[in-house]
Amino acid sequence: MTTVDRGSGHIVTPLPFPRYAARELGDAQLRTNLRRATHTIRDKRLRVVGEVPEWEALRWAGAATKDDALARLPALLEQFEAAATARGATVHWARDATEASAIVTDLVRSTGTTEVVKVKSMVTQEIRLNETLAEAGIAAVETDLAELIVQLADDAPSHILVPAIHYNRGQIRDIFRARMAGVDPDLGDAPAALAEAARRHLRAKFLTAKVGISGANFAIAETGTLVVVESEGNGRMCLTLPETLISVVGIEKLLPRFADLDVFLQLLPRSSTGERMNPYTSLWTGVTPGDGPQNVHIVLLDNGRTATLADPHGREALRCIRCSACLNVCPVYERVGGHAYGSVYPGPIGAIISPQLAGQDAGFNRSLPYASTLCGACFDACPVRIDIPRILVHLRQSGVDAKRGRPSAERTAMRALSFLMRDRRRYAAALRAARRGAAPLRLGRRRDTLRRLPWPLSAWTTSRDAPLPPGETFREWWSRERA
Repeated sequence: MTTVDRGSGHIVTPLPFPRYAARELGDAQLRTNLRRATHTIRDKRLRVVGEVPEWEALRWAGAATKDDALARLPALLEQFEAAATARGATVHWARDATEASAIVTDLVRSTGTTEVVKVKSMVTQEIRLNETLAEAGIAAVETDLAELIVQLADDAPSHILVPAIHYNRGQIRDIFRARMAGVDPDLGDAPAALAEAARRHLRAKFLTAKVGISGANFAIAETGTLVVVESEGNGRMCLTLPETLISVVGIEKLLPRFADLDVFLQLLPRSSTGERMNPYTSLWTGVTPGDGPQNVHIVLLDNGRTATLADPHGREALRCIRCSACLNVCPVYERVGGHAYGSVYPGPIGAIISPQLAGQDAGFNRSLPYASTLCGACFDACPVRIDIPRILVHLRQSGVDAKRGRPSAERTAMRALSFLMRDRRRYAAALRAARRGAAPLRLGRRRDTLRRLPWPLSAWTTSRDAPLPPGETFREWWSRERA
């Protein structure tokens, strides 16, 4: 289904978004699953956000804090390294996915273990860490329930917050029966039964694991603290029970001060799960003797983030706190799901992050900025005010600019139209010719549009109808009525 750029680690779909999306639209069960899940989450979010009179002020504060961190990122990274090191952690720096995966693999190998437990982490998916560990003979066990479902199904996540959103309860039951060792063959599809089966499966993993791997929702430069928020408690088990803890953290996760968490721990749970606060919020700073992991490693990952920061129009995307609110309100995502985007970051935010981190020329990333209606719902929902529609337009323009000087049917057509429209008489003659040429197409039609045209005009009609020339132009009507 997917291929991978081994340099950046980003997943690249073998089909451009329009073709992949067209295939997904034929899956009625997928659309039903997505509609039910996204509407449930979106409705919960609206209720809890409505309880906060200062919600817009919080959004502005979150955006300002992230922009401040990005403006001072080099200095804050050094401050974070110094603070974390002083508390007993070891900080590593990785330029790309290859370096980060190699660092983590070497650290795991040094412990002599062949199995690790993992907290749900987008950044480790971004660098394809599980696959790299598997090549080294190390099994990575996903402990988040949704991630476990996807892993057992040998599938890829399709949502930032709810990776298994494309499955319903019956499908999950079937996956557990077929792929989970020791599961009751008569397991039902009640949520409590499925959760209990997963709990029993994972408990032995937690109690025997020597190494835990995590990401981080936030990293505090002032104190060297990492923060993970979750709903199930599996993360807490991974962060406290193993002897060694390895955290892979994107450099954009930094917040300047510990006090900044006040804003983000209000924004994130309401925007992601529709909760007033997350059931589990774990914070750790280096090593505490006799309590928790005694070997703590932090891998700070760039992987295209510095290049994104250099773009004055696109850097806003680095504010993202991975809440997934934009996915749950997006009319495009709701119908095609996350796999069509060909990235671990699907939906509106993925359409701007993936081309910037991996490059617009990577795979079919150039098609992602067009995976949007530009309706603006994503901007309204974003807790840190990322103007996703504006960045989508910027990336579309970048794609067009990159093609300047190359032969293009679109450019040729625009030049021809420019030639016709520069002269009133030429334009009027062209309209008359178009009307005569379209006359046979009107015969027996109830509509004044065409649904399909041959190539190259099919590039238009694959996504929209083509209007036929009107029977009378405005100038002709004016001359007839007002002359």
